[in-house]
Amino acid sequence: MKLKFLGHSCFLIETGGKKLIVDPFITGNEKAGDIDVDSIRVDYVLLTHGHQDHVLDAETIAKNSGAKIISNFEIVSWYKEKGLDGHEMNHGGSWSFDFGELKYVNAIHSSVLPDGTYGGNPGGFILKAEDKNIYIAGDTALHMDMQLIPVTSGTPDLAILPVGDNFTMGVDDALHAAEFVKCDKIIGCHFDTFGFIEIKNKDRAVARFKEKGKELILPSIGDEFTL
Repeated sequence: MKLKFLGHSCFLIETGGKKLIVDPFITGNEKAGDIDVDSIRVDYVLLTHGHQDHVLDAETIAKNSGAKIISNFEIVSWYKEKGLDGHEMNHGGSWSFDFGELKYVNAIHSSVLPDGTYGGNPGGFILKAEDKNIYIAGDTALHMDMQLIPVTSGTPDLAILPVGDNFTMGVDDALHAAEFVKCDKIIGCHFDTFGFIEIKNKDRAVARFKEKGKELILPSIGDEFTL
């Protein structure tokens, strides 16, 4: 399984011979200016919630690729009205796709689509594929339901957690989240895109995780990872 960070909370994942993109916010991210959205081709678009900084380029990528959008019922229904293909999910539900299995799990945040349409309840994903287990938290506060993840879905090999604070967990709460899900390898996201979510001391953030025997990676755009 391969992952590539495309900025903010957007990841390109290759697994099971398929390509998935999570929360594509590229054209609105000045730091991702070198990425050509029109050249991106994927099989699936995964959306954790409806905020513009997570769905901005979903329609373009889905149209260009013929990709299927996977999200909650409200978001997928909104895209289906635009003529796009989709698979609806809701909290606690799992489904086996041709790339692996997804489970839609709880997140504490808000959700509204770019035109003001209600975006349903926000969520995250557990992705199981190629004998790997990834927790994609989405935008969320720390919450106790995270403790259920290793119980119901197994211990993640990797957790992708927001760490930018203000709108989501900050570094210290993300460390608690890592402990709740019993995961030692963390990729941070939703940080440094704009002023409210800048991490002032990255060395301290990484050191805080290391003190607890965990690895925090704060990726740069274009960084790639293999599991």
